[in-house]
This record gives sequence, C-alpha cells and structure tokens, in this order.
Amino acid sequence: MFSNSKSQFLRNLAFAGAALVLAGCSTTPTTSRVAETTAAPLDGTALTLEQMYSTRDYSPRGVPPTRWLADGSGYTTLEAADAGRDLVRYHPETQARTVLVSAQELTPRGWDEPLAVADYHWSEDASKLLIFTNTKRSWRTHTLGDYWVFDLASRQLSQLGTFAEPSTLQFAKFDPAGTRVAYVMQNNIYVERLSDGKITQLTTDGDDTIVNGTFDWVNEEEFFLRDGFRWSPDGESIAYWQLDTEGTPIFTMINNTDALYPTLKTFPYPKVGETNAAMRIGVMPADGGETTWMKVPGDPRQHYLVRMQWAGNSEQLFIQQLTRSQAVNRAFLANANNGEVAEVVRETTESWAEYVDDVQFIDNGDAFTWLSERSGFRHLYRIDRDSGRATAITRGNWDVVEVLQINEEQGWVYFIASPDTPLERYLLRASLDGSGKLERLTPAQAGTHGYQLSADAQYAVHTYSSAEQVPQIDMISLPDHQRIRMIQDNAEVQARIDDLAKGEFEFFQVNARDGLALDGFLMKPANFDPNKEYPIVFYVYGEPWGQTVSNSWGGERFLWHTYLTQQGYIVASIDNRGTRSPRGYDWRRSIYKNLGVVTVRDQYDALQAMLERWSFIDADRVAIWGHSGGGSQTLNALFRYPDAYHVGIALAPVPDLTLYDTIYQERYSGLLPEAAESYRETSAITHAANLQGDLLLVHGTGDDNVHFQGSERLVNELVKHGKQFEFFAYPNRTHGINEGEGTTLHLRTMMTDFLREHLPLGAQPQ
Repeated sequence: MFSNSKSQFLRNLAFAGAALVLAGCSTTPTTSRVAETTAAPLDGTALTLEQMYSTRDYSPRGVPPTRWLADGSGYTTLEAADAGRDLVRYHPETQARTVLVSAQELTPRGWDEPLAVADYHWSEDASKLLIFTNTKRSWRTHTLGDYWVFDLASRQLSQLGTFAEPSTLQFAKFDPAGTRVAYVMQNNIYVERLSDGKITQLTTDGDDTIVNGTFDWVNEEEFFLRDGFRWSPDGESIAYWQLDTEGTPIFTMINNTDALYPTLKTFPYPKVGETNAAMRIGVMPADGGETTWMKVPGDPRQHYLVRMQWAGNSEQLFIQQLTRSQAVNRAFLANANNGEVAEVVRETTESWAEYVDDVQFIDNGDAFTWLSERSGFRHLYRIDRDSGRATAITRGNWDVVEVLQINEEQGWVYFIASPDTPLERYLLRASLDGSGKLERLTPAQAGTHGYQLSADAQYAVHTYSSAEQVPQIDMISLPDHQRIRMIQDNAEVQARIDDLAKGEFEFFQVNARDGLALDGFLMKPANFDPNKEYPIVFYVYGEPWGQTVSNSWGGERFLWHTYLTQQGYIVASIDNRGTRSPRGYDWRRSIYKNLGVVTVRDQYDALQAMLERWSFIDADRVAIWGHSGGGSQTLNALFRYPDAYHVGIALAPVPDLTLYDTIYQERYSGLLPEAAESYRETSAITHAANLQGDLLLVHGTGDDNVHFQGSERLVNELVKHGKQFEFFAYPNRTHGINEGEGTTLHLRTMMTDFLREHLPLGAQPQ
C-alpha cells in the first residue's frame, strides 16, 4: 500500500543532496530559506522552519520498548544509565523499580560500550532475554540484525549465529521452553541450542528465488508479512512459509551518487497483472527432517496465504487464503502430520475481503474468534470449530478498530472502537459469551487513546493525544482506568505548543453531492479576521490506508500546517469516502474501482460546500498537497477540477496505477485485463492534459515502493501537452523522502516557497 506512512501510513518527508530535474519549468524551485515573516505581529510564538527541523523543541518523546512479563510481576523498559541503558522492571501497582539487567551486563566481553538495543523479548518463563541490535533494512523495515541472549540465572551474555556475517539474522524467537532459538539467515531457517550453541540448519534450498521463513518485497509491504515461521506449542515442530519468486519480474533502481560509477539494486516486484511469487506452507521437525506441505487448494501464484498460526494445539494449523482478486478469504484447518486441509469459514465480497489478525482459539479449542464485516460493520464473532456457526460477540452500527486482548479466563475481549464518532479511539470490552454486554473503559476524555495491556488486563500502558495535545503516556489500572504513574508527560513540549501563535482549530462536517457526510478539520490563520478572504491549503490522502481527520496529535505535519497559518493561510483536510475511517463496510468499499474518481469528487464537493458556508475562504486561491496516495489524489484534483484547484504539490505519487504492486492495486482497482479501462480512467496521468494550475512534483529516485518511474512518465505526458510545472528529484531518497542530513527542512522549505510564490498571501476584503 503506498501510504504516507504505509502502514504504516503516515509520517515522513524529505531532503536532498539534490539533483534538480526540471521538465518544462515555469520557474525554478528555490533552495533559499523562505522569509520567516508574517503580515502582522503574532499573538504568541512564531514558528521557524529551522527550529522545527533542526531541533527537538517541538518533538514529544515516547518510551523505549516496553514489555509486560507473563507472570504479572510487572513491565520492563529501557532507561538511561551512565554506561548506556539498563533494563528495568516496574511493579504494576507500587511502581517499585528494579534493575533486571544493567548496561554493564549488556556489554560483550572486550567491548567498550554496551549493545545498542533496538528491541528485546523475554522467554515465556522470563529467565532469558533476547536482544535485537545492529539492525539494517531488509526491504522497507529493519528486520536484519544481530541477536544476543542474556541468561538471568548465569548472568551470561552470548551471541547467536556467530557463523553468520554481521546484521544477517532475522526474526529470532525462543522455543516455548526457552532452551532453543530459531532464526532466519539468508532465506534459510536455523535452530540454535542455548546449552551448547549447537546449530541445526532446517532448510537448505533458500537462495535468490526460494525464500524460507520470510517474504518478498510485496508481501512484506502489503500484507505485513515479515516473520515467516512459527514454533508449535509443544516446541517439537516449526511451521513456515516458502516463496518461489522465479518468474516475478525484476525491478531495477540506479544509484548515481554513492560511487564513482552507477550501481544497481534489483529485486522481484510484481506490478499490476504480473506474476506473483508462489506461496506454500510446510511443517518440519524442529530438530531437522522432511517438510510436510499443507495441501491448500488453488494455484499458488493466483492466491495469497496471508496468515498462518497453530490452531490452539500442536497438530493443526489455521491458514487464511485470499484469492488474487482478494474478493474471497477462506480459512482452513490443516493437519500438520499429513497436510490435509478442511475449510472452516469463508468471507465473500464483491470488492475485497479482509484477512483477520490474531485469531484466538477458545473453549478448549472448540471455537475461535473472528473479525467480519458481514453485518455491514466490523465486529468480533465466535466461530464453532466443527460447524462453522458464527455467534456475534460485538454488534452495532460501529466498527471494532483493533482487538487488543481476548481474556478467556475473565470472559472479556478488550478492543479499540469509537461508537459515537470516527474521529476518536477508546478502550472497550465485551463479554465473550455473546450476551452483548459492553463496557467503555476509557473515561470521557475526547481524543485518541492507545493501550498496551498486561496479561491479566488489570493494568495498561496508556497513550493519549488529541489534535492540540501531544502524546502523554501513563500507567493505569483497569477496569477503573485510574492513573498509577505518569511515564511521559511531555510537559515542556506541550508548553511550547500552547505558546504558539495559532488560529482556531475546529472539526466540521459537510455533505457530498449525494448527501453523504464527510468529516473535515479547519485551521484558521493567526490574526484571523472573519470579514476578509484568505487562501486555503488542503492536505489530502484519500486512499484506503489513511485517515487524515482524527482527534489525535498530528506531529510534524500539524506543526508545518500551524506554520502556514502563521503565514496567513487557512489549512484544511477532508476524509473522502473510502478512507480508513471506522464508518462501516459501505463507506470503505464505495471506492472499489473508483480511486481517483469518487475520492476526488468528494474532495471537490467538500470544497464547494465550504465556500458556500464560509465567506472567508477565497475561491480563487485554493491549493492542495499530499504524499504517496495523497500525491496521486493531488494530481487527480488538479487534472479533473482545474478550475477549482489552482496550486498542487504532489510528493511521491502514483500517476499510473498499473505501475504499482499487485497486492495493493488489484485489491482496490481489480484485475487485468477485464479492469483495463477502469485503470486508464482512474489514473491521473490520463487526464494530465487538463492541467491549468501550478504543480510542484517531487520524488525520490531511490523509492522502492512508489517508483520514480511513474513521475518520469508523468513528466513526459505533461511535456507532450506543453504544460509548465516544477519537478524536483531527490537522489536515492526512498518513499518517505527523509534520508540525509537536512532533507526534511529542505523539502518543507521548497514547499513553503512554492506556496508563497503561487498562492499569494494577504487577507483580502470580501
């Protein structure tokens, strides 16, 4: 999914060593600093781009990786010490602090400094600690690195996989007994015995095309499939995915700047309509032996095995399979000994079906939990293992956003939802017995609440934010939701935010042409005068993997938008239909085969409704910008409604939808060849000849997600039609356009300069 965070969706933007590529430019983008001035003195602190991007003055702090101990004795986290960071435990109720592992103990023999801990995990009995360090990217995430084990009884620190090159191990996991660790190295699976360091190589066929225990680019990105193996509950077997990427077309990227001569990066990347990797799932003994392959039906290149887990025992697997169109999700129980499978549940749609994370087997394995949109909203069900009969656990005209914990002993499921407004997130719990009993545990505090629950659900690490409140992190008790300890209040940062010169921030709703209500936010300029007209800048994402209008802290983007309001701009955003707002099945599926059409029509309708409602918006000074999917929507807005949008900034867009990957684009746009006309109509490049306004197009040449190729094709199309625009290429920057010193400052400065030049400031009489 190409998101401004994908997944991630959301967060970063970028700089350059700066290869400036100009294609039919009307003006050259300046790299000089934008003037940090406003029309009138501000009532509050004025932001500067330099301060925003060269200091941490406005950056709230989070907490290092936090883990609850299974025995309920507390939670652990990393805290600064003289020599590095200690691993400490806090008692959940008293908050008594104990150093479990000191930084000195995390210093390997002969080293001057302790390990830089990127992440860590406990064995089930909490007697051993698994440490992930020295990480680097595999595809888009840091899954490669080194692993060390610290034994709390012997106080010994030892490295795993010492035979391997540095930073080549992935996904190390303790077995259930905590006596062995399995990991992936160069597409093969290994098991290492901790007592004597004996290493057993379980698979031997891993190479450039056969992938064991991990995944290719597209499955990692779109299905979040990274860790590709599972220990059985009894520790006797390991189940794993195997991919065969032979036949998947190879994409090549060129690096012109890091060496005297260009270097190439190649990897399998299936674009729309091309050949996918073949997927299969097997089970093998954990001490080595033959693999038993699960006999899941269907062409392995025309189906996706999207989820796999042990089915509440060590004899069966639970496997979810999507058709290539993703319209059908079938769940199977597979016999680990002979590979025979039986279908137990099926979800069929006319668009795309959702796979289900964290299925849990309950009632001594006689049933399992399942998320479904069959009622028109996403709810949790109990599925009988033998009959497939479904019983609703949650119900109502609202969506379950995320299941946090299913506590069978207590009889509760804990989950995130927002029954009253899609803009916020709260903790609720429902009775597992299907009685419909529902309790909201989050108090009446408007905003977005996140939780990391202890195993017994009596305590939680709680994170709260709102549109103008930076994240606060505290320890609470449940179900009373009482604070035990503030972990991170970010008070200094909040004080700086509160001191900023700001206009009014408000949420609002307007209707699309068919009467559908659309959520939006509006940020008025500092020194706002309701009797004057102001230019407006819209921020858009508009794709199924993002929600721009929510009562949560917006981070760097919110600060840059605040900076624009200090310059005299109105800033707004609209969530069109199809965005990841918890508004039900019909809302999300309404954009099927209509990305770029109905999505941008909603944006246009919202603009017209806002112009009718608020006379202080200048209809002749309208800009729109977005990143990734938002960049695509920006292009569509400029090309489809050239009289309404006068300025656009498109970062890392997909102008031609056939250039994106199979999993994401075919899910929302259909399969070729039958959907060929739909792809043509919904791609922004098809309508490039309509450009009238001022366009700034920005892309990183090292973008392995949304390829630079797409912007190059758009450049050719615009040149063909004699359209003037500005184009900036960031050498070797990836999709976030954020690598390299000064990149984000450079990008935001360029964007600000472009707006100031092409969207004139100044409040005008109405």
